[in-house]
Amino acid sequence: MDSTLVSLNLSISSVSTVDDPMLELECPGCKVTVRVHTDRARQICPYCGSWYDPDCPAAQLATGGMTSRAGSARPASSRARSARQTRAAQSVLPDINLNSSMSSTTSNSIRNKDQGAIGALMASSLGRITLGSLGFGRDLAEATDYRLPPVQGDSDGKLVQVGSGNTSPDTQAVAARNSRRGSEIRDISLSSQITPGVPSYPKFKKCREKFMRECAEAKKTGEYTKMVHFYGTAFQNFANMNAVFKVVPDQDGANLDGPDLDVLLLNTVMDNIRSMSAGVQKTMLKSIITSLLDHSKPLYRKDNVRALLILLQNPVFSAQSTYTVFAHVLQNVTTLANGDHQLLVHWFRSLEPDRLGSVVRNLLQLITIRQFPPADKSLPPLNKSKWWIPTATKVLALINASNNSCSPTIIEYIEFYNMALDHMDLMKEYYTWQNPDKPGQFSYCQYPFILSIVAKRHILTKDSEQQMILTARRSLVQKMARHQTPQIEIFFLNISVRRDHLVTDSLKEISSKQKDLKKKLKVSFVGEPGLDMGGLTKEWFQLLIKQIFDAEYGMFVYHTHSRCYWFSMIQEGNLREYNLIGVLMGLAVYNSIILDLHFPSICYRKLLTPPVVPPEETTPVGVAKNLTLEDLAEIMPDVASSLQNVLEYEGDVENDMFMTFQISVGEYGKIKTVDLKPNGDDLPVTNENREEFVDLYLDHILNSSVLDRFRAFYLGFHSVCASNALIMLRPEEVEILVCGSPTMDLSELKKVVVYDGYRPSDETIGHFWEVLLNYSENLQKKFLLFTTGSDRVPVGGMQEMTFKITKLKEKTAFLPEAHTCFNQLVLPDYKNKEILQAKLTIAISNAEGFGLE
Repeated sequence: MDSTLVSLNLSISSVSTVDDPMLELECPGCKVTVRVHTDRARQICPYCGSWYDPDCPAAQLATGGMTSRAGSARPASSRARSARQTRAAQSVLPDINLNSSMSSTTSNSIRNKDQGAIGALMASSLGRITLGSLGFGRDLAEATDYRLPPVQGDSDGKLVQVGSGNTSPDTQAVAARNSRRGSEIRDISLSSQITPGVPSYPKFKKCREKFMRECAEAKKTGEYTKMVHFYGTAFQNFANMNAVFKVVPDQDGANLDGPDLDVLLLNTVMDNIRSMSAGVQKTMLKSIITSLLDHSKPLYRKDNVRALLILLQNPVFSAQSTYTVFAHVLQNVTTLANGDHQLLVHWFRSLEPDRLGSVVRNLLQLITIRQFPPADKSLPPLNKSKWWIPTATKVLALINASNNSCSPTIIEYIEFYNMALDHMDLMKEYYTWQNPDKPGQFSYCQYPFILSIVAKRHILTKDSEQQMILTARRSLVQKMARHQTPQIEIFFLNISVRRDHLVTDSLKEISSKQKDLKKKLKVSFVGEPGLDMGGLTKEWFQLLIKQIFDAEYGMFVYHTHSRCYWFSMIQEGNLREYNLIGVLMGLAVYNSIILDLHFPSICYRKLLTPPVVPPEETTPVGVAKNLTLEDLAEIMPDVASSLQNVLEYEGDVENDMFMTFQISVGEYGKIKTVDLKPNGDDLPVTNENREEFVDLYLDHILNSSVLDRFRAFYLGFHSVCASNALIMLRPEEVEILVCGSPTMDLSELKKVVVYDGYRPSDETIGHFWEVLLNYSENLQKKFLLFTTGSDRVPVGGMQEMTFKITKLKEKTAFLPEAHTCFNQLVLPDYKNKEILQAKLTIAISNAEGFGLE
């Protein structure tokens, strides 16, 4: 069924004005209301496939003349939205496919009628990614014997709560109790249906203040009878949850903007359960079990999704004892229909950061404890609860997709990291993901947002080592086939350069050894006796980067306001040199070297567009989409601010600003004039086309003006780092892999240092740490450069470093020495703190090359 965007056969003249360009459409089938521009209105509901207007010709043709009640079109006035909402409020998310395949080479989508889907949405946040089978259907099929026990009935056919007897007491008893308690819930469990099959929710007089008073009284007196009744009844079934927390309980359908829940009441109820007695919490948990089993009460459309959203926010699921119930709640979420998954993705945006973060932490904790079970065997057997991990991970994927669709994100992407997974066999997970023979197996690599940057670095490093071994083995086989004696050099990428011809020599060496780029790197400086155990390689990177980024080369422009570099938009330059920079970045990642680069984050986004080099040479690479002024502000904050003023200007842009679609770009004293459109000098910027002007300006600065240079840079990087592991990385993570951690805390280094000849309690060691920790940030970076060969903090922070301090006896007149290959400082036993500070400062401020210069 074609869902092409066309004009609706509805009367929308009342909403197609400049002041009110939005249209609200309500689906007659699922009752979901969407907001769209009048010139981009849909004919078909993306959530259930129903026609908004069954009387239109296309609907008549598709349904063979069958008609149904038309959806309603209502005008909707424009209103201000927060920065987080504007990005996604006017669009419908792509299909969420829980049965997608994620493999390294193919992408197959398998749709099950009874299950929803996540893959396409997750892929949209990962770039061009190939999906392998998640094994969702298989997991649930295996788990069929381990669901909650079946509902049993008593002689009257009433529901019986598991482990607690009948949960439907007689009418007179409940009425009497309600009368005595003054409870705000009136006979929720006893409401009768007026018409069979038609929803009829209990009436609830919502009063948050009264509930808070009853909570305070219960905590003060220790009498929790009212709380037991409230929590036990409110969560007894999905109908009761909606009756209590839904703003309009009788509302049928849903809105994308939010779940229409009484957020203040819901948050109050959830926050107070933490401090309630164990009896109240146990009663609530039993009621949740009943709600998962009891599907007898008819619900208004989408109220089941609302109820699951309510349950996901329940803080009782932070306790390990509740994980069996929590897992079944999650299973209910993953088995929702595709449209319901999309609703949840929209609704997760309405949660406050701490609320959403709490849900994420509960899910991560469940995964951790199931992956690394406690020794007391308090969890169900693994063969009966193995499905918990993929189920919880898939719900996390929904939340992650929702978070990524917001700008800025609701919570930081690092909050989805599960650090415990750093300690498992990550390469087994990686090979499971890469194995095309078993596409249905679950692997954490299918959901890379859950793996920390340390885990991804480990996978990338091990994958690089495997490629190094294969390349070296291939060279050895070739030598043996030609009956030549193999030399040790064939196992390495050997770079020999002169210091005074560093760039030209490096270019020649890399160009002539393209086939060896994936071997272990070893560097030597002509005329110097240094043996490269890692230190000379670090120095070569540092010196080469420093020279290439120098202004006299003109390859990159330094922007003082943002303190970062961007590709020259005027200088023609040698594309081989841009390719060299890409190769250097690739070699650095490949050999686990940290570089002192100052590129904006848009550079790393372009570097992963796409994350795998396409086979066709004509396919554009490194062209970023959906550019924003925030991207430009990382390079030219003053220009971005001016463009923002143009967009927000309330006067006449054309007559007041006198701008055209022709711009001028200046670099190193040169000015270049560019037409953003043909004959741009004759096209004025007006109120009507100023957004187009800004879009073209962004595309010129960030894409088209540097297209060839960035392509050479992109291909250079991927010529070394061509790995499927790159698919798992975010642009921010690539930046950390290249440049190291952005934070530096040398007190963390003190925790991992190893002493040789010294003891931690020695006076000289005490003086050393006092001096180092009191240094300025600039001197601390020089110290790192002196001792490790890099002034950047490695991935994972200082705790990931190896660092050694060795005692130099009877040479107190000497300066401290360093062995950068081994991150080792040789420190004489100075007499006092003043001498130590003076000697150390001289050493770190004047060290370069093999020895001191």
